[in-house]
Amino acid sequence: MAGFTIVNLKQVEDQAPKFGLAPSLEARFATVPLGLEKSGVSYQRLAPNFRVPFGHRHKLQEEIYVVLSGSARAKLDDEIVELRAWDAIRVSNDTMRSFEAGADGAEVLVFGAPHTGPPGQGDGEVTPSWWTD
Repeated sequence: MAGFTIVNLKQVEDQAPKFGLAPSLEARFATVPLGLEKSGVSYQRLAPNFRVPFGHRHKLQEEIYVVLSGSARAKLDDEIVELRAWDAIRVSNDTMRSFEAGADGAEVLVFGAPHTGPPGQGDGEVTPSWWTD
């Protein structure tokens, strides 16, 4: 077996339709397709002004979000921060977080470690309607 795996992130199955979040959200989790053992990665696209309808945190996994294009706001516990293209933000495992795209939408790469299992089966805690105005 080769010591590497190549996957085109835009060809990984979009999980957002399964949760009724398409077309406002595109969520492509590549951890399993890449065969990652110690980390995780996903590609996410948020439509203009779309706010993710839940917050989440982890028991173990730290995450890094990199805004590739557009802009976004992140609510991190009780603080809201502005993010623009090429900003990277590290979020500790126990920090509740959610994201909202700016007027042009946002494309985001998300990296997590340690590997805690497939999305929905790992160490994440989801809180619906967490970010309200």
